[in-house]
Amino acid sequence: MEENKEESVRRFLNLVKKSRRGKLKIYIGMSPGVGKTYRMLQEAHALLRNGVDVCVGYVETHKRAETEALVAGLPIIPRKNIFYRGKSLEEMDVQAVINRYPEIVIVDELAHTNAEGSKNAKRWQDVYDILEAGISVVSAVNIQHLESINEDVQQITGITITERIPDKILEIADEIVNIDLTADELVTRLKEGKIYDKSKIEQALGNFFQSDKILQLRELALKEVVHQVERKIHIEIPKSIKLRPEKFLACISSNAETAGIVIRKTARLASYYHSPWIVLYVQSDSESLDRIKLDKQRHLINHFKLATELGAEVVKVKSNNITEAIMDMASEREITTICIGKPHLTIFQVILRTAVFNQLLRNLATKEIDMVILS
Repeated sequence: MEENKEESVRRFLNLVKKSRRGKLKIYIGMSPGVGKTYRMLQEAHALLRNGVDVCVGYVETHKRAETEALVAGLPIIPRKNIFYRGKSLEEMDVQAVINRYPEIVIVDELAHTNAEGSKNAKRWQDVYDILEAGISVVSAVNIQHLESINEDVQQITGITITERIPDKILEIADEIVNIDLTADELVTRLKEGKIYDKSKIEQALGNFFQSDKILQLRELALKEVVHQVERKIHIEIPKSIKLRPEKFLACISSNAETAGIVIRKTARLASYYHSPWIVLYVQSDSESLDRIKLDKQRHLINHFKLATELGAEVVKVKSNNITEAIMDMASEREITTICIGKPHLTIFQVILRTAVFNQLLRNLATKEIDMVILS
């Protein structure tokens, strides 16, 4: 009983700490020079004008004139000098940031490795400490520093990236903003001397700043931001108000003609919406392998093959309750539209099966799932 009380207290304290934790916003880009630091500083000025207590914890301007001009007028927390092997190195003073306790602090170069003698080995760890202290952080990083895609980046660029951040840093971010430029715009900025000193331009053009490499890195950055947005939607937005992506379920029977039509037309619909789709075959006892005719078996195998070739996932379920099997699949896979073939029934069959069809319609109505009857 006493242990339960202690566990309850720990959970409550964790909730309190979580509510006090600062917010994290990350600007992400495909490469140096896209304008992440520039945007952060613009945001800092806008916050300052609106009465928000914002400070610069660490900014790396790389001697870019436009960026350096934006630092002017912003409150700056002095850096900490660390002596290592006879050299004085400047690092962000994490304790000074926490002692100053601004509402928001700007921290550049999230993947930076701190000098020997610093409290933390990496700057992302410094950011984590600042967030835990209840201070919000705006930071920036390039996509090539993300741990999980390190090998992909190495294949694209031919360069080993040693400074990396764990994926969990993006996962705890409250907001991620992609700073995007076309390959041509980025190369133009480089040639104009807005990214590196003129002495480094030719070398950069021959290595990292090639159109094919930039395009691939751009794709990685865009995909990562989309992934993080989808994850955030999945976690934070209730299913009842979430805009569901289209997902189609094609229900087929052993009827050779109807099944082919349903598969092809559903494939077209799914292609139009760029959506995943599933082909479902519910096998009743009357269509078990020892009862179904060989020609129908062959047709089913061909239809499964067709569905797979057209990009569907094929699912086979054994059940005598077809309506229940369809609804279970629709619910489990979050289907938005069910596609069925136009029934070829006699009047006697219609009378017998009306109850089943009505039951399916009622279930679909409660689940807000559309049904399309394909002629």
